Amino acid sequence: MPQTVHPRDITPALVRPGVRRTSLRVEELTCTIGAELVGVNLGDAARDDDLFAEIQQLLMEYKVLFLRDQDITRAEHVAFARRFGPLEDHPVLGSDPEHAGLVRIYKDLDSEPEHYENALHCDGTWRECPPMGAVLRCVETPDVGGDTIWVNMAEAYRRLPEHIKVQISGLRARHSIEASFGAVMSTEQRHQLKARYPDAEHPVVRTHPETGEQILFVNAFTTHFVNYHTPENVRFGQDHAPGASNLLNYLISQAAVPEYQVRWRWQKNSVAIWDNRSTQHYAVQDYWPAVRKMERAGIVGDQPF
Repeated sequence: MPQTVHPRDITPALVRPGVRRTSLRVEELTCTIGAELVGVNLGDAARDDDLFAEIQQLLMEYKVLFLRDQDITRAEHVAFARRFGPLEDHPVLGSDPEHAGLVRIYKDLDSEPEHYENALHCDGTWRECPPMGAVLRCVETPDVGGDTIWVNMAEAYRRLPEHIKVQISGLRARHSIEASFGAVMSTEQRHQLKARYPDAEHPVVRTHPETGEQILFVNAFTTHFVNYHTPENVRFGQDHAPGASNLLNYLISQAAVPEYQVRWRWQKNSVAIWDNRSTQHYAVQDYWPAVRKMERAGIVGDQPF
């Protein structure tokens, strides 16, 4: 169900003249995921209940929405994202000092290439309650390169072989920030990070709380199954290792299937809105040393079931 929006979370202003729901046009981008919205401004959507409700409904249908020419302020960016729910900080990247919950993801000449984003992942699954979604705006991008790919993980689950669906029913898996962001830290820093964010445990197949879809819920943050070693699955040690690892790797690899994907080419003031519960994404890092600057508002989610 949509979360209640308090008046204090909405930027007090009037909807711009001439902008109405009837101006919104939807252009599908692939057969399985993604649509571009044309004729809408997210600053207006932050203040217009009907317009926001329409965008929210489209997000459930297409799982990731894209918009061009969104010359909005950071306050409007944050106000729109808050319509979905409270925002969250990132434990490593932090937030803009004037706009809590707005994370600056700036890759410039002073930044060494790193590889957190160019893996197929679902944001924050190392949290007990991973993010519901995010609103990402491009501030600066290379002329060529720096695209982002999103994947429909409900479709990935739907098209699994039936015997695999039976095998993974009831399985749970561990997700870790220590094994990803913590890997480049000193031992002491890494242990401190894990103490703040202990490994989370989630179902391998989660249920979307709004659409009821079944979703394959393993990604680059997933380290292992926690309840695989049962008499039904393990006759000898090799059934568990590498047997469980092979199954997990197979499941993770489903996000790489092109038929489940959409690829978005960024321009300045382009925006992506995605449902983090039913998608994964991959930020293509083919542009360094060119500059790429993004700003993301992540939305607090619920505990997967």
